[in-house]
Amino acid sequence: MEEHMKKFQQGLIEVEIEAENLLLARHELVEIDRVRNGNREALTALRKRARTTKTNVPTPFESIMRDVDSRPLVKEVCATCGDHDSREETWLMFPGADVFAVVPFHAAHTILETDQARLDFDSKKLQSYVKEKSFFISEKGVLADKISPGVLRSLVTLTDKPKIEEKD
Repeated sequence: MEEHMKKFQQGLIEVEIEAENLLLARHELVEIDRVRNGNREALTALRKRARTTKTNVPTPFESIMRDVDSRPLVKEVCATCGDHDSREETWLMFPGADVFAVVPFHAAHTILETDQARLDFDSKKLQSYVKEKSFFISEKGVLADKISPGVLRSLVTLTDKPKIEEKD
């Protein structure tokens, strides 16, 4: 019987660790989504300021063909800047720091777009991690179809307390 209890206890410990990792990953996913939404709002504000959208800025080919004689054949058109002055100064709070700085318009949206791409990648990576951990816990038979989410959450918050013996 002792062997069976040790195996059961080891299984519970394994499930608790995986459940804790799952809850931490979900919390981190919520935080990343919050930052992604902030970046998205900032990029939308910059596009409004430049009076552009992702679709209304002409492609480099269109802008070249519009006036072939008056401009050089190679012209790079930024999807966010469009015809807006890319050197115009813009206030930017750098991600992960409480530092505001005045940077050129083009640099501001480039920083935000690269940060947004990194956050999208991290978010997808965490989503696959959450899926993997959920599948693992489900395979152990501990998810909400058998045990409620409250009980699953309590497994993570359990603490060992020494047993107090009463003296007569």
